[in-house]
Amino acid sequence: MKPTNALETEQDMYKKDSTIPYELLDQEYGLYVEDYFNKTLCLERKRSERTHKPILLLLVNVEKIASGGGSGQTVQDIVKTLTSSIREVDLCGWYERGAVIGVMFTAFSSEAVWEAIEAIANKIKENLAHALSPAVLRNIEIMFHVFPEKFDRQKPKNYLNPTFYPDMAKLAETPSMASVIKRGMDVLGSIVGLVLFSPFFIAIPILVKITSPGPVLFRQERVGQFGRRFTFLKFRSMHVNNDDKIHREFLKQLISGDMKNAPAGDSTAPVFKITNDPRITPLGRFIRKTSIDELPQFINVLRGEMSLVGPRPPIPYEFEDYDIWHRYRLLKMKPGITGLWQVTGRSSTTFDAMVRLDINYIRNWSIWLDIKILCMTPFAVFKCRGAY
Repeated sequence: MKPTNALETEQDMYKKDSTIPYELLDQEYGLYVEDYFNKTLCLERKRSERTHKPILLLLVNVEKIASGGGSGQTVQDIVKTLTSSIREVDLCGWYERGAVIGVMFTAFSSEAVWEAIEAIANKIKENLAHALSPAVLRNIEIMFHVFPEKFDRQKPKNYLNPTFYPDMAKLAETPSMASVIKRGMDVLGSIVGLVLFSPFFIAIPILVKITSPGPVLFRQERVGQFGRRFTFLKFRSMHVNNDDKIHREFLKQLISGDMKNAPAGDSTAPVFKITNDPRITPLGRFIRKTSIDELPQFINVLRGEMSLVGPRPPIPYEFEDYDIWHRYRLLKMKPGITGLWQVTGRSSTTFDAMVRLDINYIRNWSIWLDIKILCMTPFAVFKCRGAY
């Protein structure tokens, strides 16, 4: 099927631009091919992480009409409407070949950016409503996504929108042999850990009950891979019904780098945990110092919510204070019981340094690196350096 004249004109325009190879266009509809569109989306996302200038991504799901007979002209009408509604700096292509058309809007000015995004979204919806019949409109799904996202703790299931990470999403959908081995190590290691430390699962609950009123396990919502929330387990080391305001303020100062009013550790470097936290019980100080309170996380690993080795899972109110580049630590890997920052700096490090250690681990990850970190973890625990 040949493209319409309007699309042919657009193709000719792209062909004249030596920076955009003509073969990157879908010859049937005049859209950029899926691989090129998604690679460009990832590049623009990374640029947005540095500049903090938003990206608007419009996705039009045409799978229902594209899968029906004689639908080619209808899809072309949608493409024609979209391409006539965008600027030269915007990009229109297949987000998913034959199913989802994507339009990426960039280069927003910093002033009144959200008003501009809303105006573009309204214009696209209006143009599609004028160009397409009500029957066609009922069979397509129009979605708008903005990066960086505005967080609403009551609304999303995930804190990160996987739509802007097609590179990561595809890796998750097609696991490599190494990732399968990592999961096998997690299952085997968590079972061995639960059996090996079973005496603690008998003794610690009794001691917790004797020394302070309240539940044995501390359950807390944490943010995992791709921002998925899960229930994080620890032996309770604090008094019940305590106010988390002190911890919220501490993390806000730590992440921002303003530690002048935050507690200091046993060195001149800031610490990731509060020292002399009044919320901690006497028994809690011991089990936190020795990391015994972390043992129930073997259950999180067995469930598939965590890994033996990976980045530390943040608390939701901590995550909301993250800079955009901090989020990368939660994308490619599941959070872990131990990790590179725990065995090198543990809590005695700056927040940005901790994030860079996590990112370094993610970029250089291998099975052997996990084994090395697991072997180093007991020595880090015995030293008790940076543990509070």
